[in-house]
Amino acid sequence: MSDIERILGDEADSLLGYECRGIDRKHLYLPGPDYVSRVLADSDRSNAVLRNLQTILEHGRLGGTGYVSILPVDQGVEHSAGASFAPNPLYFDPANLVELAIEGGCNAIASTYGVLASVSRRYAHRIPFLVKLNHNELLTYPNEYDQTLFTTVEQGFELGAVAVGATIYFGSPESRRQIEEVSHAFARAHELGLVTVLWAYLRNPAFKQDGADYHTAADLTGQANHLAVTIGADIVKQKQATLNGGFTALDFGKTHDRVYSELAIDHPIELVRYQVANCYMGRIGLINSGGASAGSDDLHQAVRTAVINKRAGGMGLITGRKAFQKPMNEGVELLHAIQDVYRSASVTVA
Repeated sequence: MSDIERILGDEADSLLGYECRGIDRKHLYLPGPDYVSRVLADSDRSNAVLRNLQTILEHGRLGGTGYVSILPVDQGVEHSAGASFAPNPLYFDPANLVELAIEGGCNAIASTYGVLASVSRRYAHRIPFLVKLNHNELLTYPNEYDQTLFTTVEQGFELGAVAVGATIYFGSPESRRQIEEVSHAFARAHELGLVTVLWAYLRNPAFKQDGADYHTAADLTGQANHLAVTIGADIVKQKQATLNGGFTALDFGKTHDRVYSELAIDHPIELVRYQVANCYMGRIGLINSGGASAGSDDLHQAVRTAVINKRAGGMGLITGRKAFQKPMNEGVELLHAIQDVYRSASVTVA
């Protein structure tokens, strides 16, 4: 029994042996060592953007595979520094966060302008930097949930980043403004040769109905992905789909019966395959979120998420709190376990 099978436990057969019946893998543009020249080079991206994406793909333990493992640490703003770093106060120091990404073999570290700028001269040449441009903040009372620009593309470029990222809360009242802001920021990033990564999240209280949370519905997140690639994202970060039927349950928007009967049937890999399909059939890579830390079950959940993403045709995982809310050696172990899924020849695309 492999370590991956052991960690998956009772789910090993259903996740590792499943073959997709909805959208066939032959229709996908899959990650691989030649992804940039085989897939993204068909686009209008400049040589500088292609070079910087290749830099990300060549770094860390997944270098040369076409897959990515990214450490994201913008939670000090998004969730408050206390909530994020109290479990391990060493990570109030940005240098320790970057050291975790390096020791963990990550392709890149994604964080705020403040975090990365504070240590850029020491680390920007050692690991690719991804500067998050906008954030929520938790000091408005009562709390509001909006993404506001905290820095500029030019500042990210000047500190030595190879990529910038942003969040859009699709479905929120603020989404139209966010779409416009991020579209302009991503266009400027491409002018400067920077890779663009979009956190394509859903946010609307009405998306929770009758005990079901449709913020992770395949049909709704799939449409968010489609909007993300339309505004110029080079990589899309999305929460992994866990159910389907958001459009039908909420009775809004437009959809098609085949989405539910054939294309995204009720299996975790099928649901994420639909997310990949909405990223122009994988022409733009899909990375899934690692989610919040749940303590003792983090390793199982992280490996499970990685297996589903890889077998669905995704490009990797972005895992933060599960890694940095632990002692560094345990965080490194968890990141390596995720990366081992993508390095394993036995974990194939379904």
